[in-house]
Formats: sequence, C-alpha cells, structure tokens
Amino acid sequence: MRRFFVAPSAIGETHIAIREPADRNHIKNVLRMGIGDEAVLSDGTAFEYRARITEILPDGVFFEILDKQGLASEPSVRITLFQGMPKQGKLETIIQKSVELGVHAIVPVHTARSVPKSNIGNTILKRERWKRVAAEAGKQCRRGIIPEIENPLGFTEAIAKLSRFDAVFFPYEEEEGITLKDVLVPVADMYRATKTQDKETTEEPPEAGDVAHEDAAARIAVFIGPEGGVTGDEADALTCAGAKPCSLGKRILRTETAGPAAIAMILYEWEL
Repeated sequence: MRRFFVAPSAIGETHIAIREPADRNHIKNVLRMGIGDEAVLSDGTAFEYRARITEILPDGVFFEILDKQGLASEPSVRITLFQGMPKQGKLETIIQKSVELGVHAIVPVHTARSVPKSNIGNTILKRERWKRVAAEAGKQCRRGIIPEIENPLGFTEAIAKLSRFDAVFFPYEEEEGITLKDVLVPVADMYRATKTQDKETTEEPPEAGDVAHEDAAARIAVFIGPEGGVTGDEADALTCAGAKPCSLGKRILRTETAGPAAIAMILYEWEL
C-alpha cells in the first residue's frame, strides 16, 4: 500500500487532506490513484492512518480515515548518527542507507580531516537535497517518520550535544580490544531491565505510538569519522565527552560503510 507523510495539522477527526503540490501530483499523475484507492498516511510523529481517497481536487487530495494505529515500523531505540563530512556525494548514500535501516536523525560534522569545508550558502542548498533523499528513502522502506537531517556542525558543537544521549558509541580504528558488542550489551541489558520494571509497576502497558512512551525510548548516538578518521586530539575529546571507543571488527570500513554497519549491529542487539 502506498505511503505518504502529512503534517499533523492536515489531519481531522474523520478526514485527511494532502495539499503538498509534489504529493498531489504524484498521487494523481504518477501513481494514477483515484477515488476509492487506499493509502497509509503517517503524521511523522506518533500515528499512521489507513485511509481511502474520497475527492481529488485542484487544491488537494482528500482521504477518509479508515483506521488509526501507532507507528509499527519504528525501532524501539532512537539512533542518531554523527557523521564526519565525507567527500562529495557520499553523504547522500549514508543518509539513504541509514534511513532504510532505522536511524532517527543524522548530524553531519565538520572534523579536522573532513575534505569539504563549511560554507553557509552551500550548506542550505545541500541540506534541502539531503532532506529529500531522507524523505524518499523513508517512503520507499515504509518508515513511520522522516528522520531529521540536521544542519552540519563543527566538531566542538557536536561534542556539546553528546550529553543528551543515554550512550554514545565511537567506532575507532585504533581500538582493537573492545568491540561494539562489549559496550552495547550492558546498555541494552540495563534498558531492558528498566522496561521490565516499568511494566511490572504499570497497570496498563502503553500503546504503540503513545508519545510519552516514545519519549522514553533509549537515545543512542554513534560518531563516525570522515575519510582518514578522526585525529588523536578529537578521539581524546570524544572519550572525555563520554563516548565509548570500540571496534566494528577486524577490517577497517569506509566511512560510508561504518555508520550503516553500526546502526545495523545496534538494532540487531536491541530488537532481533
């Protein structure tokens, strides 16, 4: 079933209106959907709706709500990827694959060894492109949200944000003794124990998609360096900020491979 994202303001008690020109055109002229056809509409935050087209007008496509459910396809852990800015074109691949896997947000970071340098005008245009890549990937793999692609940060600014996460993992080519599993399993086990206690002390379990429940999801950050990795000083700064250095295995991965690989490993331990 086709999936579209709509703003919460477009959702009424019984009907939903899609007025975005690109989505309108896609529904009418590309997919050639008509009255009576059904689709899944996600508000991108907590709920998704199975809905049927009732009207196709010049100013919008109108749906009747048939069913409302919590977001079923979203991971139970929120992973934010801090990605050292790679060479031209690679970030789009990283965004696409990370969104498919289940990343919650991506923060591009300018590090000492990043080849592209910060340029405000350029960054605004590139970010719009990155957001489109994320949106297309989210629709293709039936995500319940479109992951946020944040404005690129300097290394010091990125470090300052790490304190808001429950755990930060830092895959580092110089780390040989400690694996991602070594640092991940204790965090996952502690989270599971906490959730078990919550269930035992709560009369009714929260419904999927419940906002308060989703806000309680574990927040994990992964920091990946660019081509050439991070410098020794940057590695020390990450460790001092609470990031846990670890290895992803015996092979050195490219920067465009390391992030998606770490995300897949975390989700396997957390959910599978």
